[in-house]
Amino acid sequence: MLILVSVGVIGSARDQNRDRNKETRQERIERWKNDMEAFRQGRMKSLQAYEAADSLQGALASAALGNLSFVLEADAVTFRRGTRLQVNSTTNFISVSGNRAVVQVSPSYFHSGPNGVGGITLEGTVSGVEMKTDRKGNIRYSMNVTGIGISARVDISVTKDSDYAYAVVMPNFSSNSIRLDGRLVPYSQSRVVEGMSL
Repeated sequence: MLILVSVGVIGSARDQNRDRNKETRQERIERWKNDMEAFRQGRMKSLQAYEAADSLQGALASAALGNLSFVLEADAVTFRRGTRLQVNSTTNFISVSGNRAVVQVSPSYFHSGPNGVGGITLEGTVSGVEMKTDRKGNIRYSMNVTGIGISARVDISVTKDSDYAYAVVMPNFSSNSIRLDGRLVPYSQSRVVEGMSL
């Protein structure tokens, strides 16, 4: 008889535990739903903050272009035959300050090159500047750069509401065009290292 009572007590305890587990499971589901909602709200706020920061960078890039005071800091360079190299953005850039432009391509980490930082630096005077915004809000910027070692058309495209940009440098007397991809920043905020120009 004692054994039967013990079994009955154990069975009753199991039922209570099962009821507790059911409640706990329901509570867990509710907590999970609440956590997911909080995560979604937090993610939306983060995304909005990111978009606002990106939009601010885009406004700075646009203003820098308009002021003729900018640097396209390139982290990738693509040569005429399609060879693409990841490069150091402090030594690969296009800069404009007033009517002075510098195009520097330094893809080598191992050789100093003519400019002392692994490539070539060309300095020239800016002319024929044109700036347009297309229907999608992307900025198209074109200029001529003429100097001792350079005579080229430079076309820069900046993505809407961002500082992402790429430039295509097309020499006037050859087909050896190159493309530089990176960020377009105000000249005063640039961290590039300029080598010796030709």
